[in-house]
Amino acid sequence: MKVGRVVRFLLFLLGMITTSRPGQRQAAWPRADDWYPGLSPSGQSTDPAGRTTLPGPLPSWSPAGNSSTGPQGPRGTSQPGPRRRRVPPWVRWTALLVLLGLIFRRAVASVVLVALSAALHLVGINVHLPSVRFGWPWQTIRAGATATTNTDLGPWVLQKIEGISRPALGQANFNFYFTHKVSRSIGPWPCWYASTFDAVGHASATVDLNPGPAWWAPASGHYRLQVVSRPEGGKPGHVTVVMVLPRPQLPRSAHDVTIDNIPSRPIDTQHSWTYPGFGCGALLRPQFQQSVLYAQAQQIAFYKSVHAPQVTGALIRSAEAEATQTIRDSFVQPTVNAFGYLLDQFIIRWAAAP
Repeated sequence: MKVGRVVRFLLFLLGMITTSRPGQRQAAWPRADDWYPGLSPSGQSTDPAGRTTLPGPLPSWSPAGNSSTGPQGPRGTSQPGPRRRRVPPWVRWTALLVLLGLIFRRAVASVVLVALSAALHLVGINVHLPSVRFGWPWQTIRAGATATTNTDLGPWVLQKIEGISRPALGQANFNFYFTHKVSRSIGPWPCWYASTFDAVGHASATVDLNPGPAWWAPASGHYRLQVVSRPEGGKPGHVTVVMVLPRPQLPRSAHDVTIDNIPSRPIDTQHSWTYPGFGCGALLRPQFQQSVLYAQAQQIAFYKSVHAPQVTGALIRSAEAEATQTIRDSFVQPTVNAFGYLLDQFIIRWAAAP
C-alpha cells in the first residue's frame, strides 16, 4: 500500500516536470490528425445530441510559425516575441557630449578655467589656476603643418601693416589760466573790465602707422622680422619684430585743440573804479561773449600743446603707446599666431626729426 502511494507521488512529480518544459507544451498542442471526443475525424465537431456542426475559424498561420501579431498558441492566443534592446536616449546624448568635449577640449578648458577663476575671485579666494589659451581645434599647431621661412612670414606681416588705414591718436588734457580784458573810455574817464578763467584744454597727437610703400622698402631698414625658432613637435615657433615709424605729429593748428567748457570757470574779476560802477559794468561786461572767450582759450591751448614741455611730452608718450598697442595687438601678433608662431619681442623705434 505504501509502495503504491510512493509510486503515484513519483509519477506526479515526473508529470509536473515534463509539462513545464516548452517543448512538451508545444507537443501537447492539438495536431491536424488528433481526434478528441466531440470532434469527428473529418474535423467536424458534434454536439451532445450527436448532431454535426461546422468547425470554428482556425487561427492564422504563416510558414515561419508567426502571425502578424506574434506566434499563436494552441487556442489562438498571441504570444509576444523577443523584444529588441534599444539604447536609452540619455546614453546617446552623453556619448555625443563627450565626443564634442574631446574635440573642443581646448576651448572648453579655457572657458571653464575663466569661469572658475571669476567665481573664486568673487568669493574672495585667491587660487593660482593653470593658464589655458582659448583656441579652436583647427587652430591647433601641428608639427610640420605651419613650418615656414623668414622670407614667407615677413611679407605676410608687412602686408597686414600696409593695410592700416587710420592713424594712432595720443590724447592729453591740461589746465591753464588766461585773462580776458576789455577797456573803453567813457568821456574823460577810462573804463576797463577784466576776468581770469581756469580752462581745460584737450589736444591730440597723431602717428602715421602706414607711411607708404617707400617707407617699408627693404633698403630703408624700417621693418625687420626674425624667426628665432620654427614650429616643431607640436610646439609653436618664436619670432621678433622691430619697426621704425615717423615721430608723433603734434597739433598743427588751433582747430586740433578743444576746450572743455564744463570744468572751465572764472576765478577772478576786476574792473575800474574811475567811473561809478554801473556805467562801466553795464557798458563792458556784455562783451564777454562765450565765442570770444572760447577762441582766446583755444589759441592759448594750441600754443601750450606745441611749446609747453609738460603738455607736449604727455602727448608724445600717449601717441607712442597707442601706436605700439594698435600695431602689435591688431596686426602683427594675430598674423604670426596664424602661422604657428609666438611673438617674443615687438619693438617700435621712432625716426629722427627731419
